[in-house]
Amino acid sequence: MAKKRKAPRGYRSPGGRSGPGGGGDMLAQIEQLQAQMESTQAALADETVEASVGGGVVTVVANGQQDIVSIKIDPDVVDPEDVEMLEDLILAAISEAVEKSRALASERMGGLTGGLDLPPGLF
Repeated sequence: MAKKRKAPRGYRSPGGRSGPGGGGDMLAQIEQLQAQMESTQAALADETVEASVGGGVVTVVANGQQDIVSIKIDPDVVDPEDVEMLEDLILAAISEAVEKSRALASERMGGLTGGLDLPPGLF
């Protein structure tokens, strides 16, 4: 059985937390960034975006977490003979609201991550 060697005094393995040139600062920065991201994600639940289509006959509100909060439909657009048009309007409004919500989240989170090249959908 091989005997484990002791590292020279003052040596710190990569990714370690202490010693000369320690990575503790980097770890603290990552933990701080993670806390800020969690806080920002929670705050996004309280921010909303609105999308209207068809001249305002269908309006969808979504929060910053891509949850649909409300849908408003002008009663004048409800035509039992043309349900397909109403379905298309609702779908278009939802798609636009979700896209705006994603843009809002990206804007808020992008301020935290700075120039980091993070994959899309990470937050």
